[in-house]
Amino acid sequence: MLRKDIRLPFMATALFGALLIAVPQAQAKPGPKTSHELHVQAQSSLDVAPDMARLNARLWERTPAVARSEADNDTQALGDARDQLESRTGDLIRALEDAGVESRDIQAGSLNVRPEIISRSQQSDDAEDQVRTQVERPVSVTIRDLERLPRILDALTAAGVDALDGVEYDLKDRDAATDKALSKALERARHKAELMADTLKVKLGDVTNVEETQPPTYTPRTMMMRAESADAKSAPEYHAGEIAIDASVNVTWEIAD
Repeated sequence: MLRKDIRLPFMATALFGALLIAVPQAQAKPGPKTSHELHVQAQSSLDVAPDMARLNARLWERTPAVARSEADNDTQALGDARDQLESRTGDLIRALEDAGVESRDIQAGSLNVRPEIISRSQQSDDAEDQVRTQVERPVSVTIRDLERLPRILDALTAAGVDALDGVEYDLKDRDAATDKALSKALERARHKAELMADTLKVKLGDVTNVEETQPPTYTPRTMMMRAESADAKSAPEYHAGEIAIDASVNVTWEIAD
């Protein structure tokens, strides 16, 4: 009996250990499925003809040059220059309205006052520098009909603008143009993916990732120009050209089994 009691616990322990080894093996799961993907980068450039423009001009008046020591007492000359500038600005606004520009599209900027030092030639050691003051106003014009551009430039020239900074061509609906550029980039990505899949004899699955690597880049096109007067022998011609809008995307497709 003593011998039999010793053997039974040993057999039970061995059987229990075998079960412990067998259970983890029965619960083992297969490893993750390996996925294959196709990555595509695509860019697009869209050329759009502008349908509006902005024009920047400046008017200024200068006071007579006086000795630097007397500049602070020259208030009358400064007032006269300012009055003359305001009168010219009013004439310019009326000329633009006569040329077909609406009042809401004309913006006259704030007055800018800037002293200028005029150095005398060194003919004598006691020569004193002179000072004059320039008063200036910028005028911005929005042109919604590009066919009116030559007439508007004639009005600016006739009004005697002192500086014409050029024309900035633009689009009335920027969002529509940038959306079209982005859509073109995505279409390009789809075309490249289909070409690669067909060449490699694989099938495209679902799109797993889309990334806009470069938002549509839009920059108004600026063209410096010189306005000819209406009395010129031949009317000047202005060509707006086209505005380029660039977009770039990354798209990832799953390769179907």
